[in-house]
Amino acid sequence: MEKKRMWDFEEAERLIRKVSGRRARDRYDLPISEKKFPDGANARIEISGMEGLKVFEATVEEALELDVPIHKVIFDVGGSFHRTKEELIKVAELAQEHKIEVIVVPEPRPTGDIGRQAATPEGIISGLRLRGMDMVKEHLADIRKHIKLGYRGFLVWDEGVLAGLNEMRRRADIPEIPRDITFKVSIFAGAANPWGVGILESLGADTVNPVADLTLPQLASIRQAVDIPLDVHVFLWKSMGGFNQLFKVGELGKVVSPVYFKIEPGPDFGMYSSWTEDALAECGRQKVRIARNIIDLIEDNYPNVRVSRWGPKDLRVPQVR
Repeated sequence: MEKKRMWDFEEAERLIRKVSGRRARDRYDLPISEKKFPDGANARIEISGMEGLKVFEATVEEALELDVPIHKVIFDVGGSFHRTKEELIKVAELAQEHKIEVIVVPEPRPTGDIGRQAATPEGIISGLRLRGMDMVKEHLADIRKHIKLGYRGFLVWDEGVLAGLNEMRRRADIPEIPRDITFKVSIFAGAANPWGVGILESLGADTVNPVADLTLPQLASIRQAVDIPLDVHVFLWKSMGGFNQLFKVGELGKVVSPVYFKIEPGPDFGMYSSWTEDALAECGRQKVRIARNIIDLIEDNYPNVRVSRWGPKDLRVPQVR
């Protein structure tokens, strides 16, 4: 009698192909991506950790000095609730002047709510979510506050919230959520495969930051399945695993295009709260120096990979009225 196969990988692969039309294996062949940003570039620079006006000013100053185009920044991981309206307006004005897209981290955030499962030894692997509709309501109100101040980019952790925000953005009868805003899905959402990123794309994600420790073949399989830009960590400090892919940026530009090279040599939430503005400002300058080396490495070795210059027209730059 023929022995039944308990682990039938061929059958599993057939089923995946049947329901999705996609390969059921990571792309070890590393196909070159034909997808690009609207300006024809393969890669852009994203810098996280803009903790307030002083840090942002120092980062922009260094970028201008070294001729490093900054395309997108994440503001403010420590929480914008402790920023004054005047400071928020000045950050928006500086971003508008230099044509930099700003992704606001709206509050309340999953890490600051009553639920602490994500901080436990086992729960730390959980995807972050907003808890209950009161928190969603407060979160939406904070997004609306930033929209009124001119901001056009927002970080999202939660698929349900993403779907709701995208529906508001889509509907003409809800003018309070303009159509020219962008949603970036956080690394903390835990997207790690083509199906997961594909769902986020279908729900309205404009860019997605997959988990940081994916291999190039795994990223290639995601790229072949979705069209939106991927935000890929190329430098990440020890608090999130210490990933360093700086010498892989050329291959990432070829295979994962369009891709944001995400530079995050920054500490976790707890360490941010104990750092001074001067220390964070120097950290911002260091990120720009890393970006300069990334661009030089690509220009020296990968003539077919292009990094966008300053201010591509498709960026959702703050619009201060």
